[in-house]
Amino acid sequence: MAGMTQRPFLLPPDPTAPFPPAELALRRPDGLLAVGGDLSPARLLNAYRGGIFPWFSDGQPILWWSPDPRTVFRTDGVRLSSKFRRSLRRSHWVARADTCFVEVVAACANAPRRGQEGTWITAEMQAAYIELHRLGHAHSVEVFDGTRLAGGIYGVAVGRMFFGESMFSAASGGSKIALAALAQRLRAWDWPLIDAQVENRHLRSLGAELWPRTDFLRIVAAKTQEPAEAGSWSARFGELPASELA
Repeated sequence: MAGMTQRPFLLPPDPTAPFPPAELALRRPDGLLAVGGDLSPARLLNAYRGGIFPWFSDGQPILWWSPDPRTVFRTDGVRLSSKFRRSLRRSHWVARADTCFVEVVAACANAPRRGQEGTWITAEMQAAYIELHRLGHAHSVEVFDGTRLAGGIYGVAVGRMFFGESMFSAASGGSKIALAALAQRLRAWDWPLIDAQVENRHLRSLGAELWPRTDFLRIVAAKTQEPAEAGSWSARFGELPASELA
């Protein structure tokens, strides 16, 4: 740990206690910073302000991470293939926000992941983000094919920074549309980034970039301090036809 110790920090019981600086995270496993604590709203919001997120499985203690490099999307940098964009011109799907947050989180938890058994979105995690949503800090973007939920994404907003947590597709392309719709609205609101946490091939194919943690933390420190009202995004987001993403 940055030449100091090779053990993650143990968090104190007080949910308002500060996290250690993200720069002190371990190299192996990459980004592990702290252990313990809880998933209270105060603790989670403090974590995101510091570029830190929880990620653990059933049977593990709560683990807190800040990997280096960090995977991010610029809100003007989400890429959809030409073939996919052509298909959107004929699409009747629409994207909305915060109309069924609980269902999106549950769908993300139950979505099969290649090379992964079970889910890290445990019942404890689901309850924590549902509470953040109730308080107006966590949001979902949902893609509908008529009344059918075809895909979605959820995450946490702090200031003018959005921290993506997970996305899913119940129909082909559902998560891509959710991500692109989120990015379009955030760009219009002058929010520059969507945190995607950890790299994978699918995210890179959609335009995700790998940033040095120092650069990511600098943006996070600034943007999380900018004023942004908490509360539902349903009215502000409105209804975005998928065809407008073509």
